[in-house]
Amino acid sequence: MTRRHPGRHLRLLDVGTSDPVWSEWSARALAAAVRRGPVLVNPMVFAEVSVGFSRMEDLDDARPPDIFRREPLPYVAAFLAGKAFLAYLRRGGSKTLPLPDFFIGAHAAVAHVALLTRDARRFRTYFPTVRLSAPRAEPLVVAPLRP
Repeated sequence: MTRRHPGRHLRLLDVGTSDPVWSEWSARALAAAVRRGPVLVNPMVFAEVSVGFSRMEDLDDARPPDIFRREPLPYVAAFLAGKAFLAYLRRGGSKTLPLPDFFIGAHAAVAHVALLTRDARRFRTYFPTVRLSAPRAEPLVVAPLRP
């Protein structure tokens, strides 16, 4: 995520894990981001995506570094993530450590890049300056009726 490539950071977890509800939307959004240029990935995003792969080499093959550019988390983003986490706690949040989304949102905020996410509410709450790309509505999940 750098100023040289605005709008390229996104969350890849749904695609890597073949999420039955979100993978189709995520795959389309990811393909659109790749067409616009390099997709920037920080260590938290990389960790989230890694759960869908048993070896790092497989992840590298599926998400090649020349297309999915890896960047470290700047210290100023870590500081902002801590402040967002403090706001979360003051709003009644129950987690005891900052969530990865706080680091991801803070990184997007300090780098002035867009963020592709399906959790727009959290990012809008704690990082209101970040430009988001998110689904317009939750997908409809139909469950069979139980007798």
